[in-house]
Amino acid sequence: MTNNIYTLRDIARPSGGFAMLAVDQREAMRNMFTAAGMKCPIADSILTDFKVNAAKIISPYASAVLVDNQFCYTEIVRQKAIAENSALIVAGDQFIPGNGIPVDSVCIDPDISAKEVRKNGGKALKLLILWRQDEDAQQRIDMVKEFNQKCHSAGLLSIIEPVVRPPRIGDKFDREQCILNAAKELGDLGSDLYKGEMPLFGKGDSKVLFDAAKKLNDNINIPWVILSSGIHENLFCRSVRIAMQAGASGFLAGRAIWASTIGLPDTELMLRDISAPRMQYLATIVDEIMTTRNN
Repeated sequence: MTNNIYTLRDIARPSGGFAMLAVDQREAMRNMFTAAGMKCPIADSILTDFKVNAAKIISPYASAVLVDNQFCYTEIVRQKAIAENSALIVAGDQFIPGNGIPVDSVCIDPDISAKEVRKNGGKALKLLILWRQDEDAQQRIDMVKEFNQKCHSAGLLSIIEPVVRPPRIGDKFDREQCILNAAKELGDLGSDLYKGEMPLFGKGDSKVLFDAAKKLNDNINIPWVILSSGIHENLFCRSVRIAMQAGASGFLAGRAIWASTIGLPDTELMLRDISAPRMQYLATIVDEIMTTRNN
């Protein structure tokens, strides 16, 4: 165990809140380029260039940037693409496709060296956990504990991202209850930060959303942030505000910040004109609520 262990302040804003950018999407991002009408096949270099440019342009306004090993980690480190005031987080998960979807199961990526990540300036690793009610809970718990050990033995922070999926057998799926069940199961296993799904996809009445987010907060015993997948980008700012009022400490998000620029001409300009100001505004929401909370 290293003596110099990073803390959550190393990936937070001065306010103590988290305004973090995710560019670790993999085949899902390739599918987004296809959906935007780009000529197939979409080369790996298209994804790498987009991720590196997004990191360069948006990271000055982000407390941290989450990158993936498959497409951009090496290049982002080589180009020093992340601003000095922003921290590097590396995805420590390996996505396994199957059943017609890009991510059918997930394991800890054996190719990611926690010590190497730290040597390259990384402060944390992130692990996606697909949570299905008909799969073995103990396997998920064991994977999270193994991941925590991998992170902490190198002095890195452990960020877990439980995302619920319909059961493999049968069709009964209560997403909102599953989100709570995942939090109960995985939200107190020694990880440092919990990256959770926003209840109700951020839709509907504010009071209903607040109550649902408060219930989620009550089932997580570590600091937590929301992700943006599944939330319409026009609802994400409100979602961050409501989740934080209910107890969350910010966000770690990608799609709500940069997805609308995919497929547009002059991507770098679009990232500057659309995505960077969006991140700036989201960061002000985080700071405003954290300041109120701390006073």
